[in-house]
Amino acid sequence: MNKSRSPSHEELTNVGGSGDTLIQQEHEDDESTGSQEEDMNEMNKEHEEHPDKENKEEEREAEELRRSNRLRKSPNNYSPSLIKPSNEKMASTFTATSSIGSMVAPNAHKTDKKLMKKLSSSSFGRRQNVFPKLRRSSPAVVCAAKELHFNKDGTTIRKLQAGVNKLADLVGVTLGPKGRNVVLESKYGSPRIVNDGVTVAREVELEDPVENIGAKLVRQAAAKTNDLAGDGTTTSVVLAQGFIAEGVKVVAAGANPVLITRGIEKTAKALVAELKKMSKEVEDSELADVAAVSAGNNAEIGSMIAEAMSRVGRKGVVTLEEGKSAENALYVVEGMQFDRGYVSPYFVTDSEKMSVEFDNCKLLLVDKKITNARDLVGVLEDAIRGGYPILIIAEDIEQEALATLVVNKLRGTLKIAALKAPGFGERKSQYLDDIAILTGATVIREEVGLSLDKAGKEVLGHAAKVVLTKETSTIVGDGSTQDAVQKRVTQIKNLIEQAEQDYEKEKLNERIAKLSGGVAVIQVGAQTETELKEKKLRVEDALNATKAAVEEGIVVGGGCTLLRLASKVDAIKAALDNDEEKVGADIVKRALSYPLKLIAKNAGVNGSVVSEKVVLSNDNVKFGYNAATGKYEDLMAAGIIDPTKVVRCCLEHAASVAKTFLMSDCVVVEIKEPEPVPVGNPMDNSGLFRHSDIFTLL
Repeated sequence: MNKSRSPSHEELTNVGGSGDTLIQQEHEDDESTGSQEEDMNEMNKEHEEHPDKENKEEEREAEELRRSNRLRKSPNNYSPSLIKPSNEKMASTFTATSSIGSMVAPNAHKTDKKLMKKLSSSSFGRRQNVFPKLRRSSPAVVCAAKELHFNKDGTTIRKLQAGVNKLADLVGVTLGPKGRNVVLESKYGSPRIVNDGVTVAREVELEDPVENIGAKLVRQAAAKTNDLAGDGTTTSVVLAQGFIAEGVKVVAAGANPVLITRGIEKTAKALVAELKKMSKEVEDSELADVAAVSAGNNAEIGSMIAEAMSRVGRKGVVTLEEGKSAENALYVVEGMQFDRGYVSPYFVTDSEKMSVEFDNCKLLLVDKKITNARDLVGVLEDAIRGGYPILIIAEDIEQEALATLVVNKLRGTLKIAALKAPGFGERKSQYLDDIAILTGATVIREEVGLSLDKAGKEVLGHAAKVVLTKETSTIVGDGSTQDAVQKRVTQIKNLIEQAEQDYEKEKLNERIAKLSGGVAVIQVGAQTETELKEKKLRVEDALNATKAAVEEGIVVGGGCTLLRLASKVDAIKAALDNDEEKVGADIVKRALSYPLKLIAKNAGVNGSVVSEKVVLSNDNVKFGYNAATGKYEDLMAAGIIDPTKVVRCCLEHAASVAKTFLMSDCVVVEIKEPEPVPVGNPMDNSGLFRHSDIFTLL
């Protein structure tokens, strides 16, 4: 049997060879301490002779030594916890720390060192730390450094312009009837194929920070145009590129950028007034042409959008959905429809369709939970006597009240159905008010002094038809409340003008459509998911362009209207204050030809030749180049039409971006820190030798 050597006095004073010297035993005349030391030595010898002794006995002996040295737990002292000993051959030393920093009690060092001296024996395994080291983890505030780029030698402006050109060249390939698509990588799923300028612009992030800022500046023109007009984003970017390119030339030649940008601003404002003079109101027969041009000369999409608007009215709501087939489809939901179905299938009147259908139905609207069936007795008795069906719309209907309604429906006593009010919170109350105005009902609210138990026939509304399914409800009014509906629509339009968020505007427009009598839904179909998403973007642009045409009229398309406006610049220059402002006007004049040149270039034709030929035909403002057919003709008759609102937004926003760009003289960007190099898995056997240093550190 192998025996471990008892530690010497010198070994007891140096723990683990780590240089941590323990103070030798003080007060050697302390009899109790001496006797404890003898007991400990006897315990060590006994362990050498009997290595198979149970671990519990050793732990008990060590605990008695700890108590005898008066080492007590206190708020300012860490109590050492013993590591469970091993039955294998024991080492002679171990490292322990029981006191850390200012948290040590006054006499803790002496008592701890005495204890460690006595516990250094073969009864403990390999060298270990009894106490884990405390980790100090304080959150560090990291401030990113900034890098300043001054335009002393023109390099900063050239970098900004390089970013503008990269974005504009990328977006520009989609312009015109013969524009191409852009394929966007997707981290998740299949790549996206798009022909929409603003969608492409949003995906661009350049590596150079200064160039990236230039790209972001011109991206603003596309985003703003898309927000206001819903189309024309590519034209905005291309036009902004033209303003900036022409402006940088004259600024580099020594012109004053402040006066130049003032001239650009005044000229653009005057051209907007000229544009409105050139505009004409769109006819119903021209709506399909506007939509088709915006959708890339897709006549099918154009005719479908025109049909949808004819069925719900020019100011009606047309929504888009992703279809489940390869074909496009159009359907119109008449009346007010919302996403709430019946609360119980026992209300169903048509078991095949699983729907509830009532003609000449009364409606009870309650803006609270219905908890007690007794509150409904008066209304239900009136319905029985009158013999009319009744629909209850409330915030919720609890089990007791619902059971009463179901029982009376199953017995044939009542023609009744119930559903939860659409929306939540404030929007729920607004929907209830809209339903009340459509049907002539009065919403029961405790805030206005109305209670359900006292309600009579006078609070009920009337609908010509009600259709409920498991998921949707449709209410068709009887036409007797048209005046009240029109007042309500005017109110909601005022709210739309005040609304700032697009989501809020969208919901308000939906409410107008539901009150006005219908919503047209276009289901976009395609063979693959990639084609579906690209096609849906085209239809969305076409729909927005059609709405814009209804709002402000139409002008000749194909970039020809912008080129015609260039001929108005000379008259505007005469009213400007100084020569440098006139230079700004000339910048606008030259830049207005950029969109037409790019449309021609994408069609494989020399843009300069096309623009020159169009300018020479100044007598006929409708004459222009049809890139789809490659002919010079009357574009209005050929159906090449742009909404006036889209052209206006392109001009205004491109001029605004150019003004901001040309006035810039310094760029501040964050300094990017290098990304840490990822370390391989140290447990990978294939990289054992490569990671040998890591193993050494561990």
